[in-house]
Amino acid sequence: MAKNIRKDSFFKKPEFKKSKKFLKNFTENNNEYKNFYIFSLVSIILIFVFFSSPIILNYFNDNFAKNKTIINISKKNFELTLNSLDKKKKQKDENSNLDNIFDDIDVFSSDEENTNTSRLSASTIEQLFKDTNYNLKTVKETKLVNIGNNLDHLPLEMKSIENIKKRKKLFIQIVLPLIIEENTRIKLDRKKLFVILNKNSNSNSEVEWLKKKFKQYGVAKNDLSTLKIRMDEIPVSLAIAQAAKETGWGTSRFAQKGNALFGQWTWSGNGIKPAAADSNSTHKVASFKVLKASVKAYQRNINTHSSYRKFRKERAIQRDNLGKLNSLELVKYLDKYAETGIEYTKILSKIIKQNSLTDFDDVKILPTSKKIKNLI
Repeated sequence: MAKNIRKDSFFKKPEFKKSKKFLKNFTENNNEYKNFYIFSLVSIILIFVFFSSPIILNYFNDNFAKNKTIINISKKNFELTLNSLDKKKKQKDENSNLDNIFDDIDVFSSDEENTNTSRLSASTIEQLFKDTNYNLKTVKETKLVNIGNNLDHLPLEMKSIENIKKRKKLFIQIVLPLIIEENTRIKLDRKKLFVILNKNSNSNSEVEWLKKKFKQYGVAKNDLSTLKIRMDEIPVSLAIAQAAKETGWGTSRFAQKGNALFGQWTWSGNGIKPAAADSNSTHKVASFKVLKASVKAYQRNINTHSSYRKFRKERAIQRDNLGKLNSLELVKYLDKYAETGIEYTKILSKIIKQNSLTDFDDVKILPTSKKIKNLI
């Protein structure tokens, strides 16, 4: 039998003499590459940490920092900006600065100041309206109202007018010109705002006008988008309904003594204390020099406070889509105006419908000159 022959060449130990120098060079080069990679990696990490730190800090501040909160109810909103309530308790969104938005509105420092102004009786007012041919039927037909019929105060006899229909009619006749006049002011301001925005450059007077409006509407950082949303009208029907609800169609003590048509609260002492308030309560209902000031403050409140942000958003949507405001839709977003919430908005809707107040939404002021007519 043939014997298997072992081939030693397969079992012979390989020689590495020639490769030792190569291995040494390879190891040295490999260490250099390794150091380079480590250095690069560390550099990338440092750069990432440097640029991402602000983002990370902002994230933790937004999501884990303790947020400031404040009561966000109705009439309590007015006082937060009208008065010097503890600023630490105020809730301010980043586009708002509500410190001085009511500076241009006459508010009383005491009840006594309100006793020195003249007041017409109900019979005198009715005769005045008759002499000037001012009646609601004509207003609905012509869609015009003479703001020369503006009154500073409600008559004391409002509560004694037993005929509810007659009382409502007189109340609407009194507040209608006031609301339309303020809406017209806002409309003209809004028109001027868009003219300014469409210019490539603005004059010094236009720049100063913008600064004034930023202040009035509580807009911070010169945010024009926010100003456009806030500078808009409140539907006449909605304003009348709220005034009617808050004053009992002009019969409340706050309306009679303080010209307060919208029941806005204050903690500064400039107002009338509610009779039903408990001994620990410090709020009052804000008083005004004239009825017009109450209307202006109401408009400013709705147009600036964070409680009504959804209202303003819906109003802006209606402007973009229809151009015309729908009070029966907008009223749904005033649930924070009163502590009764949604029930309050339902009552307002009922007042608007039962008294056909939407008939006044298209009413404009009667122009006294061609210039005013063109402006309107």
